[in-house]
Amino acid sequence: MQDKTEPYNVSLTDLRPTQWVHEIKDLGDACGFFEPLGKHHNAVFVEKGDTLLVTFESLPAIQALTENARPVGFDLAAAQGWSCLSVISARDTWFRENEVYGFFDQMTDDGFFEDFDRVIFFGAGPCGYAACAYSVASPGATVVALEPQATLDPRVTEWDDRFVEMRRLNFTDRYGFAPDMLEAAKHAYVVYDPHSPLDAMHAALFARNGITRFRARHFAGGMQSLFDQMGILQPLIESAADGTLDDKLYAQLYRKRRGNVPYCKRLFGEVQKLDRPYAEEAVCAYIVEQFGGPRYRRKLKSLREARQQPPEDDLDND
Repeated sequence: MQDKTEPYNVSLTDLRPTQWVHEIKDLGDACGFFEPLGKHHNAVFVEKGDTLLVTFESLPAIQALTENARPVGFDLAAAQGWSCLSVISARDTWFRENEVYGFFDQMTDDGFFEDFDRVIFFGAGPCGYAACAYSVASPGATVVALEPQATLDPRVTEWDDRFVEMRRLNFTDRYGFAPDMLEAAKHAYVVYDPHSPLDAMHAALFARNGITRFRARHFAGGMQSLFDQMGILQPLIESAADGTLDDKLYAQLYRKRRGNVPYCKRLFGEVQKLDRPYAEEAVCAYIVEQFGGPRYRRKLKSLREARQQPPEDDLDND
């Protein structure tokens, strides 16, 4: 029997979505509150410390990517004894529904955010968009968004053809254009992959005063998971909350990518596309040296053998 008075330690693995929501409701009822927000969203609040972490997450990602199927916000908040408000969607919705608007309206009217010394909003991808957009409900909050979209309004981002089916959502009414919603934030940090053209174009829309943009090459499409594996997601959030996150500290955290196997494999895949055999050999040699692996040993051997062979033109002239 799990102790639901300690929600940050509870395991929610191997549950169907309806069961998972039922369990998270019990946690909220025991430690703060739980509130359904229409058919596709729920909010759960756990009261702990005077700092509040607000996260936007999707249930499929929680169940697929976290070891104990807990909201990522729970684990991030637990390390510092923070309170946590997690707004959870049943799928990628960009949180564009009236019930979510109304929830944040009510939180503002009730002065909910004013009860905390510090408020941090966090999310990635569609959830990163929401973290930026809804941060306006808590003026003076700090925002950390990984590879966020600025909007899906086709009049602004018609060049982004990844989410065409979501253009039917209204991105022009309340809590709409994410960069505008950050004007009331204390500071916002946007992390993006400059090698992903569409993500980089969205990030360009966030180029404003009070917003710091950091680059994370070859991290597109899984940045939150990779940052967590590297052990830098937690310090990234904490340093943003403390106001100590700057270019130097980010570079120190980002350097840890060199010890992350999935990142190095991604980098090798990208180098292979460039037809640069020396760079390909160098990255492959690094992977073999640091992590081993028979596949990469065989690849490194073939690369070195190919380099030692004379060009085909020379063979023809013999």
